[in-house]
Amino acid sequence: MADTIFALSTAPGRSGVAIIRVSGPQAGAALETLSGEAKPLARQAALRRFRDGDGEIDRGLVLWFEGPASFTGEDSAEFHIHGGRAIVEAMLAALSQVQHLRPAEPGEFTRRAVENGKLDLTRAEALADLIDAETGAQRRQALRQYEGALYELYEAWRTRLIAAAAWAEAAIDFADEEIPDDVFGKARAGIGEIAEEIQSHLQDRHRGELVRDGVHITVIGEPNAGKSSLVNALAKRDVAIVSETAGTTRDVIEVHLNLGGYLVTLADTAGLRETSDAIESEGVRRALARAEAADLVVLLQDGTAAKGAAFSGADLVVWNKADLPWPEPREGLKLSLKTGEGLDALVAALTGKVAQKLEAPGEAPPITRARHRHALQEAADALGRARAAHEPELMAEDVRLAMRAIGRITGKVDVEDLLDVIFRDFCIGK
Repeated sequence: MADTIFALSTAPGRSGVAIIRVSGPQAGAALETLSGEAKPLARQAALRRFRDGDGEIDRGLVLWFEGPASFTGEDSAEFHIHGGRAIVEAMLAALSQVQHLRPAEPGEFTRRAVENGKLDLTRAEALADLIDAETGAQRRQALRQYEGALYELYEAWRTRLIAAAAWAEAAIDFADEEIPDDVFGKARAGIGEIAEEIQSHLQDRHRGELVRDGVHITVIGEPNAGKSSLVNALAKRDVAIVSETAGTTRDVIEVHLNLGGYLVTLADTAGLRETSDAIESEGVRRALARAEAADLVVLLQDGTAAKGAAFSGADLVVWNKADLPWPEPREGLKLSLKTGEGLDALVAALTGKVAQKLEAPGEAPPITRARHRHALQEAADALGRARAAHEPELMAEDVRLAMRAIGRITGKVDVEDLLDVIFRDFCIGK
C-alpha cells in the first residue's frame, strides 16, 4: 500500500457535483499540487482553485483527512468539483501527473480500509450491498449489517469459543495438577450452547440471501389463462407477448420488480397442456422445472373454463376473467386483467407472501452470503465433533477449527485468499 490511489467516487457522467477521492502517503502532496495552497485543517472544508499545467480547471471544495482518522485509515483527500465531464477528466489527468499516484482498482479504497482495520469483511460486504440496494428491504438489511450486526454476533461466538477452548486446554496442560473435576464438563456445555445457536442461525430459510438477491416468483397455468398479461400488468410495461393463440409463450421470460419494497424476479412460463409440438413441449417442461425451483408459485386459472389446470403446490391461486360469466363459483383470488379488477388485491397478497417468507421475528441478523453460510456450517460441524469428543485434545482441536471458520467471515484469520473474490465486483472509486 505504498502507492497513493485516486478515483472518481461519484457516479460517472454529467452531474451537479462530483467527488474525487485520493488515499495514500502522497494524498497531501496531491492536494497541495492541484490547489497551490497548504492542506486545510482536518475535516474542515476549504474553497480552492484547482490548476494543471494549462491553467485553472475548476473551483471547488477540498476536504483533508489525516490517517488513521479516515475511511481507509490512510491520509486522504477529497476534491468536490462541478460534475461536468470535461472538469472530471481534467482533474483525473492532473492527478495522474503527480508523482507516486495511480488510478484505484475496483474496491481498492474499501480493501485498504479492511487491511488497515477500519472495517471487517462483513461491513465491507454490506457497503457493496448498500451501493447496489434497489429496494427498501435491501437497504435496511445492508445498513444493519454495515452497522455491525453480523460482526458483533460472530465475534461474540468466537470470544465464547476462546473461553471454551481455554477450559479444554486446561484439562490438557494441567492433567497432573489439582484442577476442578468439572473443567471438561464446562467446556462441553459451553460448546453445546454455541453449536445450538449456530444451527438455529443457519435455519433461517435463506431469507437474508433472498432479500439481497431477490425472491423468485413463477406464474404458471394453462394456455390463455392470462399469464403474460399478468406479468405485463405487474411490470407495468410490455414484457411478454400477449395473444389469443395458445402456446405463444414457449420459454421462460423474466422481469425484475420492486414489490412492496422487496426485490422479486417474476417469471412468465409456457401454458400447461399436452402437446405434440416438440418446442412447446420443452416449454412446458421448463415451466414445471421453474415452478419446482421457485420461491413462490402463482397458479393463474381461467375462471370461464370448465375446470382449472391440474397443478398442486401453488402458494397463491388466482382466477382470471372476472369480467365474464363463470360456470361455477371459484375458491381463490378473483381478477380481471381486462378491467384491472382485483389487481391491487393480488399485489397486496403477493407482497404479503413475500414478506412472510423474508421477515422473521427476533433480533438475530440474517445470513446474507453463501460464504458466510459455508463457514458457519464448517463451524457447526466442528463443534458437533468437539461436543462428542471424549479426549480434551480432540475437543480443543475442533474448537480451534470452529474459531478459524468463524474468523474467516469477519476477516480475523486466513483472509488474504478471500480479498480478491470479495472486492472484484466493487465499483471503481469505492
